[in-house]
Amino acid sequence: MNLPSSAQPSTRIGDVMRLIRGRIAARSLTPGEKLPSIRALAASMQLSTSTVVEAYERLGAEGVICSRPGSGFFVAGPLAPLSMAEIGPRLDRAVDPFWVSRQSLQADDAMLKPGCGWLPPDWLPQASLRRGMRQLARAEESTLADYGTPLGLAPLRQLLARRMAERGVEASADQIVLTDSGTHAIDLVCRFLIEPGDTVLVDDPCYFNFLAVLRAHRARIVGVPMTPSGPDLVHFERAIAEHAPRLYITNAAIHNPTGASLSPVTAHRVLKLAEAADLTIVEDEVFADLEPVVAPRLAAFDGLQRVVQVGSFSKTLSAAARVGHVALRQDWVEGLVDLKIATSFGSSQLSSSLVLQVLRDGSYRKHVEGLRLRLARAAVEVGGRLKALGIRPWLEPQAGIFLWCQLPDGADAAALSQAALAQGLVLAPGNVFSPTQSAPDFMRFNVAQSQDERLFAFLRQALGRRTR
Repeated sequence: MNLPSSAQPSTRIGDVMRLIRGRIAARSLTPGEKLPSIRALAASMQLSTSTVVEAYERLGAEGVICSRPGSGFFVAGPLAPLSMAEIGPRLDRAVDPFWVSRQSLQADDAMLKPGCGWLPPDWLPQASLRRGMRQLARAEESTLADYGTPLGLAPLRQLLARRMAERGVEASADQIVLTDSGTHAIDLVCRFLIEPGDTVLVDDPCYFNFLAVLRAHRARIVGVPMTPSGPDLVHFERAIAEHAPRLYITNAAIHNPTGASLSPVTAHRVLKLAEAADLTIVEDEVFADLEPVVAPRLAAFDGLQRVVQVGSFSKTLSAAARVGHVALRQDWVEGLVDLKIATSFGSSQLSSSLVLQVLRDGSYRKHVEGLRLRLARAAVEVGGRLKALGIRPWLEPQAGIFLWCQLPDGADAAALSQAALAQGLVLAPGNVFSPTQSAPDFMRFNVAQSQDERLFAFLRQALGRRTR
């Protein structure tokens, strides 16, 4: 029987046991998988081999792991019920995707949210939304009361098909399935395409909720280092060869959190490698409308054969109108729709109709054009103020909401974020985006949420205190 967390040993042996338990809970170690060797783990944790031996022996006695003479130690038995609270380190919630999400979503109006992933309400087209809701008040009774059709509102899917064509992606309305959100779209695709224990590639760093969704599906996550032009191709090819992944999830344009954009050369090479390995790619397009110039799209080069494209309007229209979409090959549509019915039954007629009303309104394109300019100005202003504090952007993004920045002198972003919370600030430390925990001194800043002087006063004081 597992000890309750309060009864776990507080020794170095206990540290090893907590590490192994955490990896099993997060599904980075799955049943039957070999554990790190005693010597390797001892070296990485700077412990004696006898400490690791004792920890492994105790875990073995509890049935968590088992030994195979001459082969090493392995994870034992079936997976325990998933505990989402154990996906990230329990004692340091600052390096936990759920910590960032919870703090951002629960924050009251008095709190600043430079770490959140959405725009302030007054940056969104409030007048168009109110006009759309007034029009909905006069809609047919079925729109206000009935479930939506399995594929979703046909006029909205037709409009989405035309919008996708503007970015070079050819898809019929019948290849587009409406969902409750972009996250719901990714969840459905994962349910459809992967099984527990399957390997999925993600960028390192990547959007932290990719990691949360994949861990909920008990996938094994492998990170590929991100470059300004897309995933590092050497590491991408090596990861495919070593791990035989089923999926690769990415943002081709306006990457979250780095702001990078995929280059044509990298896009072609990624697709070639994916084709050779029978790898499916999920391309998240949630920031597409923020691009001033359309970047290469994997789905456009591929023709939706092995690329699935997902998106939503939460970043440019409203996070309250929960509408996402999936575009995929025709022969996969029916299976995905079955899963949609099983998990959410039907799309929201109200939300879909509201989004359609606003997209049809000529003011939406003007809103987006103004939003791009406003974000560009905010990026210059916020970037300049961060640089003055020694906080360096990883790159100067061409568009988007985020600056991915390195803190000065190896500052601990997690500790800084915890201190910020006490001052009414929600920040996003780098390691919540990194599957390998390789970004402890990075932080993502939302430029639209980072213009308040209180943020810079806190950073100036906190970073200045470290250098004294």
